[in-house]
Amino acid sequence: MKRNHTMMQFFEWHVEADGLHWKRLAEMAPEIKAAYMDAVWVPPVTKAVSDEDTGYGVYDLYDLGEFDQKGAIRTKYGTKQELIEAIAECLKNGIAVYVDLVMNHKAGADETETFEVIEVDPNDRTKDISEPFEIEGWTKFTFPGRGEEYSAFKWDHTHFNGTDFDAKEGRTGVFRINGQNRAWNQNVDDEFGNYDYLMFANIDYSHEDVKREMLDWGKWLVDTLQCSGYRLDAIKHINHEYIKEFAQEMKRKRGEDFYIVGEFWNPNLEACREFLNTVDYQIDLFDVSLHYKLYSASLAGRDFDLTKIFEDTLVQTHPLNAVTFVDNHDSQPHEALESWVGDWFKQSAYALILLRRDGYPVVFYGDYYGIGGPTPVEPKKAAIDPLLYARYHKAYGDQDDYFDHPNTIGWVRRGMEELPGSGCAVVISNGDNGEKRMFLGEERAGEVWEDFTRNREETVTIGEDGWAVFPVNGGSVSVWALPDQEDSAQEQSADSAENH
Repeated sequence: MKRNHTMMQFFEWHVEADGLHWKRLAEMAPEIKAAYMDAVWVPPVTKAVSDEDTGYGVYDLYDLGEFDQKGAIRTKYGTKQELIEAIAECLKNGIAVYVDLVMNHKAGADETETFEVIEVDPNDRTKDISEPFEIEGWTKFTFPGRGEEYSAFKWDHTHFNGTDFDAKEGRTGVFRINGQNRAWNQNVDDEFGNYDYLMFANIDYSHEDVKREMLDWGKWLVDTLQCSGYRLDAIKHINHEYIKEFAQEMKRKRGEDFYIVGEFWNPNLEACREFLNTVDYQIDLFDVSLHYKLYSASLAGRDFDLTKIFEDTLVQTHPLNAVTFVDNHDSQPHEALESWVGDWFKQSAYALILLRRDGYPVVFYGDYYGIGGPTPVEPKKAAIDPLLYARYHKAYGDQDDYFDHPNTIGWVRRGMEELPGSGCAVVISNGDNGEKRMFLGEERAGEVWEDFTRNREETVTIGEDGWAVFPVNGGSVSVWALPDQEDSAQEQSADSAENH
């Protein structure tokens, strides 16, 4: 039968800029698979403004760490050959690979050009605050290190509709490039009036040559890497109709099972629904609303009503299109969208995404392996591993919720006949020690269950009527299940610790 799938985001903002990340991925593929994760989302693979850039300051889409450009041949993560080898190693280990695509903007141009712009209000991009005037902008991309290998397309100011720096005056602003039929793209997020413009030189998706070039590149990339899917960055800033076309073309090229998930960073459910309708449900979306719920819960402690944790979330309204996550590279400390889920609630938050029926959950590298940089964060692998084990082996079958107390909630998964020993009972508290009386089925009578998190040491025996009372520590989570016949959960945990 089909087992539960889990994705790992295989990077955090401060991953060492040593050029060894692709090698690390290749080496760690067996370990990732052994931890019951069968897909990885890797960072942007294309050449950025420097070999220390995380990849979102994208320079040359066709340079995957092959050409001497921007001070190095490799990217922050390694060379093209190392990337191809890492992906092959993942596929060999049964791990799908989703590549992060940055399609909104370009940075690190090779030359400046002089052209006419109109400055707009950064808080309302539909409002002009100047007459037309000339600036010197970094908008000419000639790729001297690559030449015309793979693509002869050269970018200039006619392919962009906005930029943020005037080299003539040495000043920043939001400058809409002026000219015939030049405007911000429609079908984008309406924050700031029109949120087409985000940063650097903004790609104009009303330009036919641009649209064609980006489709060609998407197809070239998947052929070159043989990856399993794409993660699309910053799609609320890109014409949604084009996102639909791009997704359709990639699936036409690689087959319907080519997976695409988009970062549509908007907690508003109606906006997400409209976007999914526009793109005809060709892609999934990260559940930003749930992330903010988890963040709020970690800040508020016992004042947060846990019965409402899934209200107004994508996983509740669109379970088949929701990619659930606790934190990522943008929400980690000191980053652009910092909203870091507190340590005390982290294991509970992961239980909420890993052990339920709906959503495609992502484990963040920064949570699992820790975070580097100026304020390091310790790894939480030991807290997440038992949940991954329970997801793969136990979290199957009908789901019954016991969301009947603001500080203590629980649910059961009844298990499936095809998976002997499956089924689990999860209890979460954000207040005092608690317990939840839950029904597992009369056929379970007499079974002795234990807490796979090891947060509670006692066992629970299921009564003759199929009910049992499952305890939980205050501010904690417990995952109760039948220990495997060949091994107890404790021994599983010890084996896991020894192997990693």
